[in-house]
Amino acid sequence: MKADVIVVGAGLAGLVVTAELTDAGKRVILLDQEPEASLGGQAWWSFGGLFLVDSPEQRRLGIHDSHDLAWQDWQGAAGFDRVDEDYWGRKWAQAYVKFATFEKRAWLKSLGVSFFPVVGWAERGGYLAEGHGNSVPRFHIVWGTGPAIVKPFEEKMRKAIESGLVDYRPRHRVDELLVDNGVVVGVKGAILEASNASRGEASSREMIGEFSETAKAVVVTSGGLGANFDLIRQNWPERLGKAPTRMISGVPAHVDGRMLGISEEAGGRIVNRDRMWHYTEGITNWNPVWEKHGIRILPGPSSLWLDATGKRFDAPNFPGFDTLGTLETIQKTGYDYSWFVLTQKIIEKEFALSGSEQNPDLTGKSIRQVLARILPGPTAPVKAFMEKGEDFIVANTLEELVVGMNNLTGEGLINFEDLKRQIVARDREMEHKFTKDLQVTALRGARNYIGDKLIRVAKPHKILDSKNGPLIAVRLNIISRKTLGGLQTDLSGRVLNSTGEPVLGLYAAGEVAGFGGGGVHGYRSLEGTFLGGCLFTGRQVGKALVEII
Repeated sequence: MKADVIVVGAGLAGLVVTAELTDAGKRVILLDQEPEASLGGQAWWSFGGLFLVDSPEQRRLGIHDSHDLAWQDWQGAAGFDRVDEDYWGRKWAQAYVKFATFEKRAWLKSLGVSFFPVVGWAERGGYLAEGHGNSVPRFHIVWGTGPAIVKPFEEKMRKAIESGLVDYRPRHRVDELLVDNGVVVGVKGAILEASNASRGEASSREMIGEFSETAKAVVVTSGGLGANFDLIRQNWPERLGKAPTRMISGVPAHVDGRMLGISEEAGGRIVNRDRMWHYTEGITNWNPVWEKHGIRILPGPSSLWLDATGKRFDAPNFPGFDTLGTLETIQKTGYDYSWFVLTQKIIEKEFALSGSEQNPDLTGKSIRQVLARILPGPTAPVKAFMEKGEDFIVANTLEELVVGMNNLTGEGLINFEDLKRQIVARDREMEHKFTKDLQVTALRGARNYIGDKLIRVAKPHKILDSKNGPLIAVRLNIISRKTLGGLQTDLSGRVLNSTGEPVLGLYAAGEVAGFGGGGVHGYRSLEGTFLGGCLFTGRQVGKALVEII
């Protein structure tokens, strides 16, 4: 097949680019180093959260949102402060917020994508109006989670294969971009042996051959570097404290960052290397798919968050408020883990686990199972972690809980009297409607939103009251996830060189491009913007290529 475009990477961004091209009758070679079982990449594993603005779901819940408010929040979160490196990232951000307000939902609906009716409130901020955070709930969960957002684009790809427009080649690893007189004209790489590895499992790197292909353009959509701990530590910024000695991985091993370096060798410019997004609420998967497999807790606001020595974090380091602010706070303690202390009543309402496989009710589109979330007791996946997860301690008394916490780490850092004093002081704030504890103010305020009150935030109560027990402690690990920097691109997705000129023939979309421009998020994400960034950049690049090819 003589291709119009070669797309490197069969994750969500690559599938969207391919769909846009083939809808216009263009011919695509789609390459991916993993077996076909991993089609859809990281998006398939995701919770399916998308950032939407002024949606019907929001309006039905009494949420008043607007483009201006969303753009205010985006700028407060991003903190764009680099004249050169942030130039295109800011332009992508402006375009993305407009897309999320006026086009994204209708476009996805036309593809058969629908949403869970309760909108989540992620990254609540906790600063001033112009600071970081979502002023209103904007986290829309795709009905069917990650697999449902991948499905329409996979279906388009398979129809295009049948019609002869797509040549999909799994187990083809790109090792080099072919450059002729400064123009990227193709790719060269290794054919890897066939693998029966299941989705997410490590696959063989044994070579059985080589390949080389040329086309009018090459689009790199290879994802980020979340499983490459060495590269994460190499780029770790001093502002976030010392890089973690121990991390768990939120992504499979193939998310290795290889194409960033390969694209750089071909003339592409990488910007904002020090901007990254790693979660602080990671737990070790008791049933791992990949090495060091971690799952992120999506917490409500009620759990007490303690450092490794058992001291409560200061405001606004509360669950669900500021991911990178809390990451910085944790790393500057000198330890790379922290603790939640909570009750049975909190965990049964406030603990959700990120990922399609951890939410079988939403992923399987089972209304009956979803409704069961309002019943007493944790969800089945959360209960399994309570019983089998190595990071969970369950006890009837605080004394027993502290013993379990100290035994788990082997460091003996938690002092019973100190912890008891802090919890008793917090519990006294439950005895009246007034408080100076900002976390108590926040959780009471959260319940003014009907979505939080129904399914997300427990009724305020005393942690040490036995009727709310048992007590639970969860060791929280740093879990790797995303790079926020990447290949700098213009609004057509053309990769730029060190002088700001396009590297002719080379385009990028998705995480490898910092989800647009080499850094659409700036320093912080508002959440629901990673899948959305793959969708938007893939769509923009595909449309731009259709116009010129």
